[in-house]
Amino acid sequence: MNKNHSLLVVDDERNMRESLKTVLESRGYQVDTVESAEDGLKAVGESDYFMVITDARLDGMSGYDFLRETHERWPALPVLMMTAYATPKLAVEAIQTGAIDYLSKPFEPEELLHSVNRCAERHELISQNEKLKARLPFGYQLDDIIGNCRGLKDLREMIRTVGPTEATILILGESGTGKELIAGSVHHSSQRREEPYVRLNCAAIPETLLESELFGHEKGSFTGAVKQKVGQVEEANGGTLFLDEIGEMSRSLQAKLLRFLEDGTFVRVGGTEEQRVNVRIIAATNRDIIGAIETGDFREDLYHRLNVVQLRVSPLRDREGDVGLLAEHFLSGFGRKMNKQFKPLSSEVLHMLESHHWPGNVRELKKTMERAVILSTSDAIHPVSLPDFRLETRLRKENGSASSYDGLSLEEALASFERDMIRVELTRNDKNLTRTSQKLGISRHALRYRMTRLKLTLESGACLLYTSDAADE
Repeated sequence: MNKNHSLLVVDDERNMRESLKTVLESRGYQVDTVESAEDGLKAVGESDYFMVITDARLDGMSGYDFLRETHERWPALPVLMMTAYATPKLAVEAIQTGAIDYLSKPFEPEELLHSVNRCAERHELISQNEKLKARLPFGYQLDDIIGNCRGLKDLREMIRTVGPTEATILILGESGTGKELIAGSVHHSSQRREEPYVRLNCAAIPETLLESELFGHEKGSFTGAVKQKVGQVEEANGGTLFLDEIGEMSRSLQAKLLRFLEDGTFVRVGGTEEQRVNVRIIAATNRDIIGAIETGDFREDLYHRLNVVQLRVSPLRDREGDVGLLAEHFLSGFGRKMNKQFKPLSSEVLHMLESHHWPGNVRELKKTMERAVILSTSDAIHPVSLPDFRLETRLRKENGSASSYDGLSLEEALASFERDMIRVELTRNDKNLTRTSQKLGISRHALRYRMTRLKLTLESGACLLYTSDAADE
């Protein structure tokens, strides 16, 4: 068992603090000590202890109040209670309040060590389980890539070829096509399959926090950084780091990522010491990455560094014969999940599914089949359980032709189209940004960015309006 764990002793008697520290450090533990409950709460908030030892009677806040507060804030943190005034009633109260054990003073060092060792073993087991979970394949295997079209067959073969290598991979494809599934399959096919597989969505985290999430930060590096944080690149050491929506990363952070890709080194936010890890990078984006390079939104040198091997995922509308295959697959899966058995899809239902354009790709089809399973009252899926695809298509066409682009430049026309599309979907989804972003096939962060760029704002009324300076344009 690894005993290089830190624990905290809270006791207002100096001799007791020092005695406990001596005994525990002699057995390989790292021990911090404080003399008050108030200092104890502060220390727990700033450090990563595997357990706390506290006296029941303390000056100021009592040990019981400290135990209660600690249990409320950090319910998984074990607390060992000590007292020189032990009674069965107090022992029961301590356990009921959240104490993992209760020791009566004076006690033998072996009694203390027995309780501490149990907590250390529990902590080690939890840590090992978390690491094991990080190494699991998450069900992302080649057999999970469903499809018989030529493009999918070629993609699976490419994964078999490049998976065992150390090549950096860039996955391109529309939103909802299964880029995350592809990334997981590459990891599972690699020599790193038993090591951590860490996923980071660059569009789901505010720009100001993304660097810290990626590279970690040092204590005190910014407001709220009360303790050191290990970043995702360190979490993925030895394994694979999947950077989804890489096209949404700011240029300043792109430069730091490029440096990391070049030599495997980085510096935590607020730090000075250079860190080194061994990580394979897989990146993905639904953006027109070449267009982003041309507009200056994405670094060309980073693109070439990421694009060692490119995997392109076809949209569902271009995957001939795969709609029915995927629909049956999802039908079977959701049926098992909801304890329902279904007949194969009828030709009428298959025709409806195969005739749809699927702008949301596989993700949209999956949600459609989940809806159908939920709404079905028999052992067969009927057309009534499917969305009104014709209405959706008609609305999409009407919304697309609502604006006139006469006299506009290409850039102005594109901005106008994008503005109209966002406005319509926001209105249709009651201004709910999460649902709107899902409907548009972009992240919530990307939607906010586009609204800012297009000078769109939500007013108290029923409509989405332009800001005043946008109206002046």
